[in-house]
Amino acid sequence: MRHSNGIRRAALATTAVTAVAAAVTGILPGTAMAASTTTSTTPPACPASALQVSARQAVHRPVGTGTGAAVVQFTNVSRKTCVLKGHPTVAGAGNGSPAHNTPLKVTPTGRAATVTVRPHGKAWVKLTFVQVQGEADGYCVSGKTPAAYPTMVIGLPHSGKHQVALNDGLWAECDNKVTVTPVSTVKPS
Repeated sequence: MRHSNGIRRAALATTAVTAVAAAVTGILPGTAMAASTTTSTTPPACPASALQVSARQAVHRPVGTGTGAAVVQFTNVSRKTCVLKGHPTVAGAGNGSPAHNTPLKVTPTGRAATVTVRPHGKAWVKLTFVQVQGEADGYCVSGKTPAAYPTMVIGLPHSGKHQVALNDGLWAECDNKVTVTPVSTVKPS
């Protein structure tokens, strides 16, 4: 009988240790413990419907009488965090429609990085145009005729195309060329 009491005590001790381990780890006795695989996933790209886009003339722009440079702001109006990445495409929408636009030759500057935009968060790009010179209708140094658009179509990779007007006036530029920065969480001036 003594031998069986020792076995009972050992069994009770094992049960007690198992109960304590279950309480500490949250695993119920008799269940298998799954491997912990905590992975952080990158949020999806912001869909076009998640973005509200606005534009204003930049504070720092080339000398001239045209737009010169503009800052485009993307605000996440959805309830989900999403990401933006890359350099924008730019086209003048002379007829006010994204389907009838004039693509501008884009020169990207800076290195693109993924930008996480939380709900109500903002990201920006800066567009710098070949500046219109002179008064009245103005002129282009290249000899080409200046162009003025009521809206521009700004496209972002995987995040759609957005038709946007300047908060004051027309988009005026020369030579259908624009230099663009990548999307950033730092607001350019």
